[in-house]
Amino acid sequence: MDFLELVKVSLVSLNANKMRSALTMLGVIIGVASVVAMISIGEGAKGLVTKSIEDMGTNLLFVMPGQIKVGMGGHGMGSIQTLTYEDCQEIEKNCPSVAGCAPEISKSAKVKAGNKNTVTQITGTSDRYPVVRNAKIAQGRYFNTTELNSQKKVAVLGPSVVENVFFNIDPIGKDILINRIYFTVIGVLEAKGQSGFTNVDDMIMIPVTTFQKRVFGINYLRNISVQVKSAEMMDSAEEEVSDLLRKRHKILNPDDDDFTIRKQTEMLTQMSSITTAFTMLLGGIAFISLLVGGIGIMNIMLVSVTERTREIGLRKAIGAKKADILKQFLIESVVLCVLGGITGILTGIGLSYLIAIFGNWSTSVSTTSVVLSFGFSIAVGLFFGIYPANKASNLNCVEALRYE
Repeated sequence: MDFLELVKVSLVSLNANKMRSALTMLGVIIGVASVVAMISIGEGAKGLVTKSIEDMGTNLLFVMPGQIKVGMGGHGMGSIQTLTYEDCQEIEKNCPSVAGCAPEISKSAKVKAGNKNTVTQITGTSDRYPVVRNAKIAQGRYFNTTELNSQKKVAVLGPSVVENVFFNIDPIGKDILINRIYFTVIGVLEAKGQSGFTNVDDMIMIPVTTFQKRVFGINYLRNISVQVKSAEMMDSAEEEVSDLLRKRHKILNPDDDDFTIRKQTEMLTQMSSITTAFTMLLGGIAFISLLVGGIGIMNIMLVSVTERTREIGLRKAIGAKKADILKQFLIESVVLCVLGGITGILTGIGLSYLIAIFGNWSTSVSTTSVVLSFGFSIAVGLFFGIYPANKASNLNCVEALRYE
């Protein structure tokens, strides 16, 4: 019996028991759909993290106070306040590989506009921030060097702030109270969403000099964003910034550094590895459900062998070989998995889009996940179909014919 005839016989057999075939495929459908949907969620998260880090700007170094590794004589991250606005100015002025610097310091504060109150993040920075951190203005303008140096009370709002306190009314030229101090709104940032660990849409940007001297009375920074002239100059820029800060902070031994410098590429690699592990975890959980579906196929095929014992005996009596019986049951198992795999892929893609629409979560259906899940479903059909098929092919012809 040739292959096409075996496929035809297998399809006729499956069609004769539609309900049983559908229930058998259900486990594979759920397993494959879970694999596609779960991996799409993980890939979407990975893409979102990558985009948010890239949206920070290009060729960036992040200078933070303290050391990441705490050791003898070391400092914990955030436990000291060693970076100043003057450090930022000196880096931009004296490091040849640096294109620009943006100081950053943030605090939560009560904000009032008219009769609407809210609490949001106030960020003090410089006029270099839009260029260094790739921030675009949607309305109005950003504050300039003159306003920065003269500690002007001007503010640039994130779109979420405009929505929350101005109800999407044009805020340009209007006053806003920050910590009971009046500021004039001069601009609105373009919507950007989550960027790194902060939501820049829900922030108010003011001159760092005003932030430090007139609002909060502090003289340190949370971090300094350093834009390097090119990707090839990242290492030299890091060395220049480190040497300058050690000189300014009177540090002789690099082990005693009171600052940490992180490359944007390092952050991207680290976050990518985390999201990849997250994707593998989700995919692994989904693959378990596919294995459970395979066990279901084996059970149903064993039942089918028992129910069709007389049929198998009759086929052997009229000349069917052991290999023909083996191939038929294997083909039935694989066909169930192929049909279940195709249905599961379509279901998984549909679930991914539904999660993106109603769950407000970024998803990305990859060709890899589709091919992987479909290939695995066929493998499941072969693996879990071997035992029932082998059992059917080894039945004794006479005993099978006498089976009741």
